[in-house]
Amino acid sequence: MAAHRKPRQRPLTGPAARTAATLALAGAASATAFEGVGHAEPQLSPAQVKAKVDQLYQQAEVATDKYNGAKAETQATEKSLRTLHDGVARRTQELNTARDALGAAAEAQYRNGAIDPSLQVLLSSDPTQYLDRAGYVERADDLQAAKVTGVSKQLGDLAQLRSEADRKISDLRAQRADLKKQKTTVQSKIRTAQALLARLTAPERAQYAAQDAGAAVPRADRSAVRGSLVAPNSRAAQAVAFAYGALGKPYVWGATGPSSFDCSGLTQAAYRSAGVSLPRTTYTQIDSGPRVSRSELAPGDLIFFFSGISHVGIYIGNGEMIHAPHPGAPVRIAPIDQMPFAGATRPV
Repeated sequence: MAAHRKPRQRPLTGPAARTAATLALAGAASATAFEGVGHAEPQLSPAQVKAKVDQLYQQAEVATDKYNGAKAETQATEKSLRTLHDGVARRTQELNTARDALGAAAEAQYRNGAIDPSLQVLLSSDPTQYLDRAGYVERADDLQAAKVTGVSKQLGDLAQLRSEADRKISDLRAQRADLKKQKTTVQSKIRTAQALLARLTAPERAQYAAQDAGAAVPRADRSAVRGSLVAPNSRAAQAVAFAYGALGKPYVWGATGPSSFDCSGLTQAAYRSAGVSLPRTTYTQIDSGPRVSRSELAPGDLIFFFSGISHVGIYIGNGEMIHAPHPGAPVRIAPIDQMPFAGATRPV
């Protein structure tokens, strides 16, 4: 009867050894992962949730401002591109008309038994050939030379317009990519903040809402605040009146009214109602007029917050402003001490 021996184990080498090592590491990682199951993330207090949510909303507002800037640049580039395309079409039509006129002249010369070499080149479908041999123009008569030179200039202008249009198209692609990136960032920050808030109980959410509102002026006291206003000019007074009319409307990032606003959208719309055109973003609105110190603030002044100039409100007097705070919080009156003051300007 044959003896049964245990097969001798050979050490693994080469690809087999690497495969075994990979499987071993994967198994260890899986074991670690399963061991972690059941360890829930520490429960945050309402105050801690508020701190995290405030930070996320502030980061979202920075991204919103970048989104607004990219959107404004994209719209300007699209408008410029449309103008360029119109110019290309117009120049092409002018060029075709000039070529038709020269074609008629060439036909007349042909009937007389000769055709000027410059016309032969011009009527070629290859503009490069024409430009390279433009010296033939000197051999045409004065009138004909002027026509040929004019067409030559039109060809050059058309090439320049097309080149500029190509650059604009490239810029537009880059701006649209940036727009998409900033939109994704904003949405991600807001979703994370909303997920944190969803973990709170109903009483905790009520507590968060009260803390978020802070010392916002109660609706019943608004008439007293408004009655004490002394705006420096009629434009500022109209902007403040518009802001009061926007109270209670929701914050929506990227919105400029009339039914919803983000922070710079509200200030832009308020001054637009007064006939003043403000740029779209907070970091450009701060340069829309002379700077004013905190002690010189007057109703209608724009107040900016955070070191990155990422939030703006309209001053209404008595240390209060009207602003669009963040998603979930409507346009409201609030003390300017709620956020770190970064500067103020008086639009002109």
